[in-house]
Amino acid sequence: MLTYPDISPVAVDFGPVAIHWYGLTYLFGFIAVWWLGNLRARRPGSGWTPEEVADMLFYGALGVILGGRVGYILFYNFDLFIDDPLMLFRIWQGGMSFHGGMLGVFVAMWVFGRKTGRSFFQVTDFMAPFVPVGLGAGRIGNFINGELWGRPTELPWDMVFPFVDQQARHPSMLYEALLEGLLLFVILWVYSSKPRPLRAVSGMFMLFYGLFRFGVEFVRQPDAHLGFIAFDWLTMGHVLSAPMVLYGIYLLVCAYRPAGKNP
Repeated sequence: MLTYPDISPVAVDFGPVAIHWYGLTYLFGFIAVWWLGNLRARRPGSGWTPEEVADMLFYGALGVILGGRVGYILFYNFDLFIDDPLMLFRIWQGGMSFHGGMLGVFVAMWVFGRKTGRSFFQVTDFMAPFVPVGLGAGRIGNFINGELWGRPTELPWDMVFPFVDQQARHPSMLYEALLEGLLLFVILWVYSSKPRPLRAVSGMFMLFYGLFRFGVEFVRQPDAHLGFIAFDWLTMGHVLSAPMVLYGIYLLVCAYRPAGKNP
């Protein structure tokens, strides 16, 4: 049995100004995405420039932050939002949703594509392989923050989170860091190392992220104010991830259909 390490969420304290580890993990994620994007842009025939990568990152960062916050409010705290609409702007109190951030990035990439003369899937196929690095960094931030812990278990690597209770639990945020971060990065980076049809890389991202998140939801503690949506096991994460799996399959089918048969 492991015990959650006593980690302060504040990395550096300058008195009135404090820098949190969670913010630093986001910063690391954005820097890693920028570096990997430039690495891909330097591939022969990529058609991308470092300036376009930097612009794409700016649009993506806005999509992540705005979409993640709005998604967290709408998907997980809508009742509280109705009572207190200003909570949407109190971002220092925490609260981000991956699925909301993903939708925000979709909008941002559509706008960026219009600006640069590219289709939506030309943009998402390019960026998908390095997005998991940012996702993994965010999950490490969740671990340091001591949030999104798992359900009770008796596995050898179970962990006690003293600020929750004395039960041994799944360190589910670390599962997500490994699956949605490291493993998904390896899958997409290797898969995209060869030319693929339009939509295929985006489809692989949607499919495997949806599968990984859907699986982890079985061991992740559901949000206390939501609990199980149905059947004593279905969570909001399941509800939001299942369409990603289906859409990923759809994109892959479209990508590999014979020419002229795509919808």
